[in-house]
Amino acid sequence: MFLVQACSFKNEIDSSYYCQKLKISCIQVNKIVYFKTSKGNFEVKLFGEDNPVTVSNFLDNIGKNIYKNKNFYKIINYPQQKFIHGGVYPENNFNLEQNQKINKTSPSIPLEIKFKDEVKPRYNYQIKDPNETENLVNTFESGSIAMVKRGKSKSSSTEFFFVTSKIPELDGRYSIFGEIINGLEVLEKINKEDYIKEIKISN
Repeated sequence: MFLVQACSFKNEIDSSYYCQKLKISCIQVNKIVYFKTSKGNFEVKLFGEDNPVTVSNFLDNIGKNIYKNKNFYKIINYPQQKFIHGGVYPENNFNLEQNQKINKTSPSIPLEIKFKDEVKPRYNYQIKDPNETENLVNTFESGSIAMVKRGKSKSSSTEFFFVTSKIPELDGRYSIFGEIINGLEVLEKINKEDYIKEIKISN
């Protein structure tokens, strides 16, 4: 039943459309970035092949140094899991000067998720049926990074968060665009007083 629904889904708008709209260079390859934080460093693999718009937007932000010396502005602790929020928090920091520096026409980008049996990602589409999550390319695992939501079908263009464990309840509802491949123990130690010194893109 699901395969029929997935194949019949019309997904005519591709990543190049949104990259052009956001005025960013569109990449479609995986990338490695290094987070240097007050607690230590960790390495993140970005899923450019599956989430080209989200990754291209994130790399564009890194290139503009908008994350340099920015606090992890919200930490949510649960008994078995932790959420670490970072980036430019619009209500506090997204002022006119920064908006011009970031060169975004909107504080949001399209929600972007990828299914295993589809060539292109789906945009502005949030999973409602839990059975659909079985066919997702990326799900929330220890060290996953995703963009914060802005409404049901949009992601923030500047805010992101990490998780420290599997959270299947959130799969298909956020743009998961990378994962920590080295230094997960550093992420687990981060508290609200910690901050990002800088993020470097690997050559």
